[in-house]
Amino acid sequence: MVIRVVVAEDSYLIREGLRLLLATQDYVDLVAGVASLPELTAAVDELTPDVVVTDVRMPPGDQDEGIRFAEALARSHPRIGVVVLSQHLEPEWALRLFATGAAGRAYLLKERVGDAAQLRHAIESVTAGGTVLDPLVVEALVQARTRHAPSPLSRLTPRERQVLALVATGLSNAAIMNRLVLTERAVEKHITSTLAKLDLDPHDTQVHRRVQAVLVYLSSNNS
Repeated sequence: MVIRVVVAEDSYLIREGLRLLLATQDYVDLVAGVASLPELTAAVDELTPDVVVTDVRMPPGDQDEGIRFAEALARSHPRIGVVVLSQHLEPEWALRLFATGAAGRAYLLKERVGDAAQLRHAIESVTAGGTVLDPLVVEALVQARTRHAPSPLSRLTPRERQVLALVATGLSNAAIMNRLVLTERAVEKHITSTLAKLDLDPHDTQVHRRVQAVLVYLSSNNS
């Protein structure tokens, strides 16, 4: 399946870099490249892409336009995936991005833009309703844990917290198994135990509970 993508980036060099990179990928149809929030809004309304890849800061305000756009898109076009690119390590922006729903959302640092495999993973994941969080942001949140009061995460074992951190980056069970050199059964056991300890609704689907767990992970590390 070819994924229709709109890119929003005010820097001409980065926007052209993204255009050239995506032009080499047979899984993408880049339908528009824009430089401001008004242009992005118009392009999405006109073209209804599958995914938007957007900078956090764009004209007219150069503040948090990409996050505000994702928040609005969750209400107006909930099926469109969003990959937000940030120049700086800002966990607060990631929290805002996922606050309206983690499904179909990715947050990456701009240094990942040149990594075709990483960008492809993010675009394909949000298209399928998945969640991707840059590993460096996860690392910052983990480090922040020691400075905060006890959270629901205190109920987890060190291995369960490690597995949850990898879930937060969008890795599948198989990928976690390979990363930690565990059996598939062990990974499933850790995830099941984690979901139970976080008191997530057992009647929800496994996918939805994983998303909820990621949100608990993020909010607990920012409290």
